[in-house]
Amino acid sequence: MATTTDLKGIGQILVPVSDVDRAVEFYENVLGLPVQMRFPGIAFMDAAGVRLYLAVVPQQDFQGRVTIYFWVDDVTATWGRLLAGGATARQEPHIPYGGPGYDLWMAFVTDPDGNQIGIMREAPKGTERG
Repeated sequence: MATTTDLKGIGQILVPVSDVDRAVEFYENVLGLPVQMRFPGIAFMDAAGVRLYLAVVPQQDFQGRVTIYFWVDDVTATWGRLLAGGATARQEPHIPYGGPGYDLWMAFVTDPDGNQIGIMREAPKGTERG
């Protein structure tokens, strides 16, 4: 059994896509993530130190959807910027959880393959915009 000390953090996340060029366009131009490497049929994007592995995956057991959550400074402003850049709205900014000293603001868009991109912020209680 693995212990928490065995895991050193996330190295990369596979994001199954149907068209790598279209996915790179979205992740680079809408989300603003730089391309690390590209090879035929795959691309690697840098998501603040976590590598996103965009690939057309032929193995059935690796196909599916992923949800990637990004911390942001302002959920409402970022959500608007993503929509203006061409992202598809999934869920507008809202508070799904309120802790003792903060409210968790979240919103969701989707990439061209239906993978969900969540943006989130722990904002001080009473913040009017996430």
